[in-house]
Amino acid sequence: MDSATFDARPARADAPLNSATRQGLKIVIVGGFGVGKTTMVRAVSEIRPLDTEATMTNAGIGIDDPSGAPGKSTTTVAFDFGRISIDAENVLYLFGAPGQERFFFLWDRLFSGALGAIVLVDQRRIADSWYAIDRLEAQHTRFVVACNNFGGPSRLGEVRDALDLDPQVPLVDCDARSRESCKSVLISLVEHIYADAPRAETAS
Repeated sequence: MDSATFDARPARADAPLNSATRQGLKIVIVGGFGVGKTTMVRAVSEIRPLDTEATMTNAGIGIDDPSGAPGKSTTTVAFDFGRISIDAENVLYLFGAPGQERFFFLWDRLFSGALGAIVLVDQRRIADSWYAIDRLEAQHTRFVVACNNFGGPSRLGEVRDALDLDPQVPLVDCDARSRESCKSVLISLVEHIYADAPRAETAS
């Protein structure tokens, strides 16, 4: 195997959960096509991630729109899966959803039982994120929005306005290639969920 692509992390079968683990928490990563969802799962997972990347072929012409990610040659056709331990008793299970419209029927199933979600945004293609936010709001799933920084200047204020986000929804910059950056996004989500819990209980 090429050393440049070798992944030293253990496979899931070779890295069983700690015997003290009591709770698995499901996090879903959603967003438009080519925004970096698979990259985020790969970057932050403590185990070798499971992905369903398939090579894009001519069969997708007229069905998928790759114009927003011209260098992309593969695409997720089911979901990505990774894992990260919070402490001895709690572990996060990460599910990266496919971004093409023809796979949107999978999203509601992935949202089922989720603690929360990350909406990953390319600030050059903000409209690609509207559907994800609409579905999460319809499912009453708490979420944060993370702008994947592709090298341009940060425009978080413009992104918040364009997405018409509730002021309570966190909006953060991130680099989906960086494990530390992705961990910060996950921390923001967990903090948001627990901060929002008293409001949700009052409303109910």
